[in-house]
Amino acid sequence: MSRPTISEIRPHIRDYTELTSLEVELAKDRNSLLVLPVGACEQHGDGLPLGTDNIRAAHVARAVVDRLRDSANGDQVRAASAFVLPGIDYGVSPHHRFLPGTINIGPRLFIDLVSSIVRQLADAGFDRLLVITGHGGNLAALGVIQQSLLATHPDFVFAYAPVSALATEATAQLPRTEVSGHCGESETSQMLAIDESLVDSGHLNPGATRLDDLDPRARLSRTKSPSTAVTFDRYSDNGVLGDPRTATAAAGEDILGEVIDRLVAYCQELQRL
Repeated sequence: MSRPTISEIRPHIRDYTELTSLEVELAKDRNSLLVLPVGACEQHGDGLPLGTDNIRAAHVARAVVDRLRDSANGDQVRAASAFVLPGIDYGVSPHHRFLPGTINIGPRLFIDLVSSIVRQLADAGFDRLLVITGHGGNLAALGVIQQSLLATHPDFVFAYAPVSALATEATAQLPRTEVSGHCGESETSQMLAIDESLVDSGHLNPGATRLDDLDPRARLSRTKSPSTAVTFDRYSDNGVLGDPRTATAAAGEDILGEVIDRLVAYCQELQRL
């Protein structure tokens, strides 16, 4: 018994899980780009939700896919050639495990999980995927996955990108403290821009703000290269780097806008491969 075929994917579909089996076959034929948001479930200080990294990654992923469709200029094939995969809401978070709320799955499980998803998609006929991670702790594991895929699926295009680190210009405009980062000015601004109701503004408390306040090992860990690491409870009691009280939704919109612009430009190149 032969299977039916279709010539179009319903134009309102953005998520991979909303495709039918027939639409999936067409999406593969059109060399569709898949976007996988990943994050973490971990402490984000006293004022941000545990899912901050997932929320930011999912927001950016959907915005990128929407922008790619908007830029198709009436080309229905291009417009229906990018989809958001179900996100992974757990990540590599051993450095946060001593602070409340963190669920760490560790690098091996994270690598196995993402690799399994990507290899099944590759074996099914997809050939390009972008991972957007809201959690910097996932980057090393994503690098391992990328190298491993070169050995097993060398023709599959596997790309990955962080969120905050792409916004170099907008981040440079923030009034940041000497020590800044996790749950600080940038992340809090982004969350205010995405959904202010998810931020407990009355409990946005500063954490580590000055290098001189850190013990020697914690201070050394702030050197980017050579690199060492500590658990975040060594930085501050609340696990915060910086002063989130200075965050604003307007700054968050600028940061997210720069991130999305850069990823859209990159994805347009991926779609031309």
